[in-house]
Amino acid sequence: MAKAKAIVHGAVSLVNAIANKKGATLGISLTVEAVVETSPGKGIIIQSKNKTLSSRLINKTIEKILSKKDLEQNKITVSLESEIPTGYGLKSSSAISSAVALACSKIFKPKMTDKQILLAGVEASIESKVSITGAYDDACSCYFGGFNVTDNAKKKVVHSERIPSNLVAIIFIPKNRKRGNVKNLKTLSSVFDNAWELARTQNYWEAMIINGLATSTILNSDPSIITNLLDKGAIAASVSGNGPAIAAIVKKGNESNVKRVFSSLEGSIIVSKVNNKKAEVHEL
Repeated sequence: MAKAKAIVHGAVSLVNAIANKKGATLGISLTVEAVVETSPGKGIIIQSKNKTLSSRLINKTIEKILSKKDLEQNKITVSLESEIPTGYGLKSSSAISSAVALACSKIFKPKMTDKQILLAGVEASIESKVSITGAYDDACSCYFGGFNVTDNAKKKVVHSERIPSNLVAIIFIPKNRKRGNVKNLKTLSSVFDNAWELARTQNYWEAMIINGLATSTILNSDPSIITNLLDKGAIAASVSGNGPAIAAIVKKGNESNVKRVFSSLEGSIIVSKVNNKKAEVHEL
């Protein structure tokens, strides 16, 4: 019998990776907690209040970490608690797969490196079809916190650094969950390439604004929301991931004007600090 608990945070997009398999993200402080418990027997049991979670993703992640023998000899119970709404582009699946992988590795493979743990979740995301690119950019910011600029095809972090701690993310969760066709993002691949180059040279906010205008045009959001947010004092704003959530980055103390832009729309608002903390795991 063993038990471990992992805590991983969420993230928002700076540059969408669908077009060119190159992305950039930043960590936010919403958390996912995964408790993994082993007992005699066999099989995987998932306990969560959220019914839209992909059990396929969780099963695949566990299979990436445990040997066949360990899977034959242990009943694995996974309990998940998440503050991240699923299906809005806020990286909940990357956070969940990383948390499950981290908790499993603590029990079964304590010598695994951070990168091996991350890749287990990334590969599970591709195999369970939760993500097209495996979302290496998302996984890095969920796991390490901070800014992460990545080459997803090469599974490589090109640049990472801490986020100034006086910033807050204000996230709008629209009532209408409709997304545009993500394949159409490739039409603007040169625009996303330019945005990624900006992020790579630490011009994060310019990158995020260009990404916001490009993604909102294609993914059924109204680009004028992005310009309104900037007009009301946001440092940058963008559709996060493939949407439909929209994230605005503001300095602490400037939240109210940006919130006002969102409050005229149908949906809810989440305010989250930025996050620089790495994922953590403890035996229970």
